[in-house]
Amino acid sequence: MQETVFTYGAPQLKFGPGASDEIGYDLSQSGAKRVLVVTDAGVAATGHPQRVADQMAEFGIEAVVYDGSRVEPTDASLQAAVDHARETGPWDAFVAVGGGSAIDTAKAVDLLCTNPGDLIDYVNAPVGGGRSPAHPLAPLVAVPTTTGTGSESTTVCVLDVLAQQVKSGISHPRLRPTMAVVDPRLTMTQPAGVTAAAGMDILCHALESWTARPYTSYPRKQPEERVPYCGANPIADMWAEKSLRLLATSFRQAVKNGDDEDARTQMSLAATFAGMGFGNAGVHIPHANAYPVAGRVRDFRPEGYPDDHAMVPHGMAVALTAPEAFRFTFDADPERHVRAAELLAPGSDRPDDLREYLPGVLADLMRDIGIPNGLGAVGYAESDVPALAEGTLKQQRLLATAPKDVTEDDATAILTRSLELW
Repeated sequence: MQETVFTYGAPQLKFGPGASDEIGYDLSQSGAKRVLVVTDAGVAATGHPQRVADQMAEFGIEAVVYDGSRVEPTDASLQAAVDHARETGPWDAFVAVGGGSAIDTAKAVDLLCTNPGDLIDYVNAPVGGGRSPAHPLAPLVAVPTTTGTGSESTTVCVLDVLAQQVKSGISHPRLRPTMAVVDPRLTMTQPAGVTAAAGMDILCHALESWTARPYTSYPRKQPEERVPYCGANPIADMWAEKSLRLLATSFRQAVKNGDDEDARTQMSLAATFAGMGFGNAGVHIPHANAYPVAGRVRDFRPEGYPDDHAMVPHGMAVALTAPEAFRFTFDADPERHVRAAELLAPGSDRPDDLREYLPGVLADLMRDIGIPNGLGAVGYAESDVPALAEGTLKQQRLLATAPKDVTEDDATAILTRSLELW
């Protein structure tokens, strides 16, 4: 029997300039008395996390700031945060202030402060044990300061597993934040390079959920078998389409002029909508490729990010193979790929070969906002492709959402053609 049911979940949402000023009141309604605020050193320097902590005191809440999150978290950095939280706890609730890295760190902290076991036990198989949490998590309020990851809406925590040189994740409905507080004013300090890379994550979230395998194409699941990523469905489609419309008018401007509050607000909305879409439909090939691309980085240091360690930021890693990935998936649903290009670049000329429409629109945008020209520009060569393809094929949770089956030869071809994009 084919599937006839899809699921949808989202956190409680508070959106708009000044929304972060109300977190103390919101948490006071939960009865929380001790709260750990999780952030990273760069975001802590803006003063936003301490301001959030300070206003909680007005409601009788003791809030302590932990600023040890790592940009692009690893299993080691998550374990350090967990150890700190366990040693200084117990905590009634958690607040994440920062990009996806801080939010994902807070998810891991919440998970392992409320459930037994080690971090690797919960990482998705085959990288980790794929264990599900046995107990509910404490309330988590996610406050994004970047426009991109959508982690404030999703059930996923992403990390680098250092020993395996691969990025993976922990995925379970209980990881979804209790509340997302999206205050566009907190994104005004986001550097242009971060806006570009994180914005490509928004875009690929929307495109991948829009082109994902339809939920009706799966075999019928039993209730206990249902997972957050259920395939393209009418509600996720609605959010993806709206996100693409917003990106079409705000993305380039937000990168070019970070002081444009209207552009920042539209990007924040686009990130929120895309998160509400892909957090239910799922993502596929570009994200599956991105995990080994980020996990095997050598010495690339992107503009706008901390330079104390090499990294390929997640959104950039996703973007670098997106044009080729969507060229590969075109046959699964040409109409959807054409529609995506039209939404992202209204009024653009259609090429004679419609397979090239969406990849061309993506390449034009990536050039305009300063994304590197393919995997070669971040330090990879053709000799690296077999290891990258092996890492991609480990991401079966994501590849199961792809609209076409992906073989080792397919992954190799996509990665090889992504060494240089234009």
